[in-house]
Amino acid sequence: MDGPFLAMRALLLGLLWAASSSSSSSRFWIPPHDQVARVARFVVHQCDWASMATISTHKPVVGQPFSNAFSVSDGPGDSSSGVPYMYLTRMEISVQDLEVNPEASLSMSLAQTDYCRQQGFDPQSPLCAHVILSGSVIEVNGTEEAEFAKKALFTRHPEMIDWPSDHDWFFAKFNITQVWVLDYFGGVKTVTPEEYFQASPFRKHH
Repeated sequence: MDGPFLAMRALLLGLLWAASSSSSSSRFWIPPHDQVARVARFVVHQCDWASMATISTHKPVVGQPFSNAFSVSDGPGDSSSGVPYMYLTRMEISVQDLEVNPEASLSMSLAQTDYCRQQGFDPQSPLCAHVILSGSVIEVNGTEEAEFAKKALFTRHPEMIDWPSDHDWFFAKFNITQVWVLDYFGGVKTVTPEEYFQASPFRKHH
């Protein structure tokens, strides 16, 4: 494929994601801070990337926490699954850590969006909502889920379509075992996976 064609395809996919996002009335409407599970779902759906901490297998930091940035998506537009999906290659150093120990921690913050800056909230402020997910990273095996992961990621990260084919890319998901939320004063709050997945990140219409 020539360059102009690839650029046009990436542009069209980017416009598709932008249109689907802008059509959502919930894009920058944060649920009330006392609805903790909904806040967690909202933050995860809004964020396009996350900081993932693994236990390093690489010298000279073997056995130490190792944080790295990854593109994520829990679904395109108004289709939120709550599951952070990733597009990974075993050539990546953090993925090599996961092959030895799949347990990890995933952090996402509304500081990634325009919200906190517009409100004057520092990224470390409790009012700049962020979540920390505990769990493990597993490869997506089912065809139906793999198709959803592909749609979720490629609509929000269109550049992925043209990443080198010889890197053996695969879809993975973060298997959540605990959710930690900091979105207001008073300390961190926890949410069970059951509470998290039962909540909706979108505005309730009356």
